[in-house]
Amino acid sequence: MLSSEVPVRRRAIPTPALPAGAADFTEAWLANRRLSAHTRAAYRRDVAGWLGWCADVAADPLRAQFLHVNAYARWLESTPNARSGKPLTPATVARKLSALSSWYDFLVKLRAVETNPVTGADRPHVDRDHSATIGLTPEEVNALLTVADRATGPTAARNRVAVALLVDLGLRVGELVSLDVGDLGAERGHHSVRFTGKGGQARRRALTPSASAAVHDYLALRASAAGVPVHLLTGALLVTSTGARLDRHSVFRLVRRLARAAGIPGWARLSPHSLRHSFATTARAEGVPLEDVQDAMGHADPRTTRRYDRDRHNLDRDPAYAIWAARSRRRG
Repeated sequence: MLSSEVPVRRRAIPTPALPAGAADFTEAWLANRRLSAHTRAAYRRDVAGWLGWCADVAADPLRAQFLHVNAYARWLESTPNARSGKPLTPATVARKLSALSSWYDFLVKLRAVETNPVTGADRPHVDRDHSATIGLTPEEVNALLTVADRATGPTAARNRVAVALLVDLGLRVGELVSLDVGDLGAERGHHSVRFTGKGGQARRRALTPSASAAVHDYLALRASAAGVPVHLLTGALLVTSTGARLDRHSVFRLVRRLARAAGIPGWARLSPHSLRHSFATTARAEGVPLEDVQDAMGHADPRTTRRYDRDRHNLDRDPAYAIWAARSRRRG
C-alpha cells in the first residue's frame, strides 16, 4: 500500500446467531425471508402447529420422516378446527405443508437436517381451477356498499374505508389492516396507496374516486377529534375507538354484518376474501386483461388469478364469438 493511501475501514458484517433448537430455527428462517407481517405471522403459526404435534406424539422434528408429515397432514384433515369446528380444507392443509417445506429447506441449507421430509409426503390435491371461497355478484356488492354508505355511528366512516378498499382494490385482509396513514400519497395525478404484499413485495395501487373520498372523510373526522390537522395524523390507517390498529377478525365480522344487513344469502360464510374474488370476476367481466388483473392482485402465477375469476366459464365470453364477428366484418 502506498504511503499516501488511506486504509478504508470496512464495517464488519455481524454473523447471524445460529439457532439452538427446532423452535429457534423458525425465527432465523423468517428473518432470512422478505415477508409481510401477516405472512410472517401465518408461517410462524404453521411451524408452531407442527412442532406442537411433534411434541404430542413424541417425535423429534429434526429427525422427522415423510411418514410423520403424512400422519400430521391426515390429522389436520380429520381434526375439527377450534375456530370453525370443522376440519381444515385440503387447500389450507396444503398451504401449511408448503410453509413447513420451506422451513425444512432452510434447515437443510444449514445442515441441521439431511433431507426435507415434506418432499416425499403425500400432500392434499388442490384443484387450481377452483376456489372454495364464496364470491359476490356485482348486485350483491352494490347492496353491501349501500348498507355501508347509509350506516351511522362512530365507526361508520372507518368501515366505509375498509369496504371501499376491499371492493375497489381487491386487497387481502392482511394488506388492509397493515396500512398506515403514511402509506397514502399521490402519483402522476392519482391518489395512491403503498403497501407490502404477499411475499414481502412492495406494491402500490391507485385509489378510486369513491375510495379516495371515503379515506378523505374518515381522516378529516379523525383529525377533528384529535384536534390536529390531517397531515399530522400518523400510525395505522384503520383504528379502533381506543386508537389501536383494526385487526383482521374485526374486518371479517364487519363484512358478515354488512352482508347480513344487505340480505345477501350465505352471509355467514362470507369473508373479506369474498370481496377479493368479486374484484377479479368483475374486472374480467368488464374486459380488463388477465395480466392487468394479475398485477393488481399481486399474483405470481396467472392460474391463481383465473381461479378468482368466477365468470371465466361464461359462454358470453367465448372467443368464438369474437373470431366470428371479425370474420363477418372482413367478408363484408
